[in-house]
Amino acid sequence: MKESKQSLAELRSYFATHNVVREYIAHTSKVHSVGWSCDGRRLASGSFDKSVAIFSLERNRLVQDFVFRGHTGSVDQLCWHASHPDLLSTASGDKSVRIWDVRTHKCAATISTKGENINIAWSPSGATIAVGNKEDLVSFIDARTYKVAVEEQFNFEVNEISWNNTSDLFYLTNGLGCVHILTYPGLELQTVLKAHPGTCICIEHDPTGRYFATGSADALVSLWDVDELACLRVFSRLEWPVRTLSFSHDGRLLASASEDHIIDIGDTETGENVAEIPVSAATFTVAWHPSKPLLAFACEDKEPPERKRDAGNLKLWGLPPP
Repeated sequence: MKESKQSLAELRSYFATHNVVREYIAHTSKVHSVGWSCDGRRLASGSFDKSVAIFSLERNRLVQDFVFRGHTGSVDQLCWHASHPDLLSTASGDKSVRIWDVRTHKCAATISTKGENINIAWSPSGATIAVGNKEDLVSFIDARTYKVAVEEQFNFEVNEISWNNTSDLFYLTNGLGCVHILTYPGLELQTVLKAHPGTCICIEHDPTGRYFATGSADALVSLWDVDELACLRVFSRLEWPVRTLSFSHDGRLLASASEDHIIDIGDTETGENVAEIPVSAATFTVAWHPSKPLLAFACEDKEPPERKRDAGNLKLWGLPPP
């Protein structure tokens, strides 16, 4: 399926028949983050249960390979290497970053950091891993030596971090509704965008390098032109703070999720709705496959019948009926 050539009607008709969700048991507690390896063969999930689960994608089905253990705190975010499909980085509340090698099933490195880490972003060049903690300190780790090269303390609430596709600009979203764009490695402030009236929670760059998107506490998603730094359009179909965003491989589709009981799939070219995925609980992480129209996500589901314990499950949407 070549999405970029397709009309909105064709996209809608494709997802009208490819809308099956499969669910997989992954963890014993809440799943905080999901992400695909750059070759799309593996999906990783990080959880409050301190573990990292690795699944293989086999013919529209996920099969659990193994589980990495070693973190002593919640695994809050994960990020794969942009061109090396075996390397995965994780940020944890245990004041460390770990690099895992899925080929050898081993932890390749543990990097101590100064605080409880909540977000992580591996630069597309592969050279630097940025990690942010609860005290708004961002550490930049040299991915060759696995040592912290530089640290930057910010005097505002840093909610999410992201790189541009050429790895020379670094983006932070903050509690004042702004996006700060800094040069890298110089860390000089280039510009501050007033993106939202409410807290700016999440930010994502599209794989083709044309756009980035921000999600906010005002329940809006705004789509930006990377070069012009102009807001192209706003998606306003959600009613709760936007927690997570993901672009499809060709930049055409943008998934956004919140505490709403749907995940919205929007068309970046028109802003219109392409599909929606019904969910029964808040969704905190979504990730499009790097080459297929498949979306992985995880919700704050509870185990039946008492619904007291977190389910810790992963879901995969975009499948044809069996």
